[in-house]
Amino acid sequence: MELKMIEGRSFDRLKQCVTDLLERSNKLNPSQTQREWLDNQDICCLLGISLRTLQNYRDKGLIPYSQTGHKCYYKAKDIERFLEENRHINPLK
Repeated sequence: MELKMIEGRSFDRLKQCVTDLLERSNKLNPSQTQREWLDNQDICCLLGISLRTLQNYRDKGLIPYSQTGHKCYYKAKDIERFLEENRHINPLK
């Protein structure tokens, strides 16, 4: 393997270019952190359930949520955790 050396200033410029590119990329294609919070409609569509079923999940404490006014929000990672915890694997016969 060949080792290449660059000046500190060149490295700093390269770092800044990469940082700028990542920032522009994130503006064009929103990251998952911007979709970290989902609302009732998002969850119902994702899970294929009714609003009433989702309400039952909240009432039973099955899905963590945050509420502001009359609107509920859910973290995507909490929904993923809920699905993993309720995953059933059928044993081979």
